[in-house]
Amino acid sequence: MDQRKGSGSDANGGLAEATASRLRFEDPDEVMEENHAAAAATVGAEEEGGEGGGGEEVIGSDKTSADYYFDSYSHFDVVRTKSYQNVITQNSFLFKDKIVLDVGAGTGILSLFCAKAGAKHVYAIECSQMADMAKEIVKTNGYSNVITVIKGKVEEIELPVPKVDVIISEWMGYFLLFENMLNTVLYARDKWLADGGVVLPDKASLHLTAIEDAEYKEDKIEFWNNVYGFDMRCIKKQAMMEPLVDTVDANQIVTNCQLLKTMDISKMTPGDASFTVPFKLVAERNDYIHALVAYFNVSFTKCHKMMGFSTGPRSKATHWKQTVLYLEDVLTICEGETITGSMTVTPNKKNPRDIDIKLYYALSGHRCQVSRTQHYKMR
Repeated sequence: MDQRKGSGSDANGGLAEATASRLRFEDPDEVMEENHAAAAATVGAEEEGGEGGGGEEVIGSDKTSADYYFDSYSHFDVVRTKSYQNVITQNSFLFKDKIVLDVGAGTGILSLFCAKAGAKHVYAIECSQMADMAKEIVKTNGYSNVITVIKGKVEEIELPVPKVDVIISEWMGYFLLFENMLNTVLYARDKWLADGGVVLPDKASLHLTAIEDAEYKEDKIEFWNNVYGFDMRCIKKQAMMEPLVDTVDANQIVTNCQLLKTMDISKMTPGDASFTVPFKLVAERNDYIHALVAYFNVSFTKCHKMMGFSTGPRSKATHWKQTVLYLEDVLTICEGETITGSMTVTPNKKNPRDIDIKLYYALSGHRCQVSRTQHYKMR
């Protein structure tokens, strides 16, 4: 599948690792401006602070411009950042004269949006080295009196204020829950959010559909059956257990899309991120099904008009792409026939940022009868 070429996944269909920091500038012009600025800072550090030099140390000079340009898996994601910008700028009544907490602030772009919308004060918490650059960005743009950047983990720092009116965060991970910051947001909510306060976004939903994907599965999964004459199916088993994060062509979709789970971030508990839900997918044409595909939607329901974005295959692409779960069976399905089953999602016991998925599916069709349980691990 053409969309798979050059993706972040390896040849075995494994999950590409997400980098630790999440760069907030998604508009290409903003990315390039930051890239050039960081490059200039780096050059200046080398010229003035090199061997025998006594130049002033530049913030972040131990990193190159490429580090800031690529130190994120999402720097081209215009959908995400424009969505947050629109939520903030078009709903200034949520922010004007309010105390705002930005969880996982990155470069501080969301904090800057909030300050520009009239926030009384914004506390931007970032635990990575990006916090140092965020402080410089805030200063450069003249918002040091409105935005306070705090370097550290949410669970370990203390705020100068007892309560905040708004918590904003881009906490979502691949498959919504992989390597996410949801528990951190919930911790901040329970500790600092004032009565009547707002969490943004406040709703997230996980969805499922089924696709035809014969070409890619043959190239990357079935390949291990015979590798230059040798049986390497033990690797195939491992590849099948690793969900693939990639872009799916909408033309591949064979069934309807079903809502699996909705999370209300303003009310939920950490335990709600573990769940078992049933599903029923109805074929919209005669075709073959090779994989199920999960994606999520995000909603800001406290706005004047509900706003949000989707990471689904029929929407504009985001850095989250979609999550593809390949099936051991090839399902021959006729229009109107249904795949029924259930999905269990739980944080991994050893590393809660990883996800374990148990999938049961069954088809009792005219040309295919199958029932199977598969296990997947997002690592």
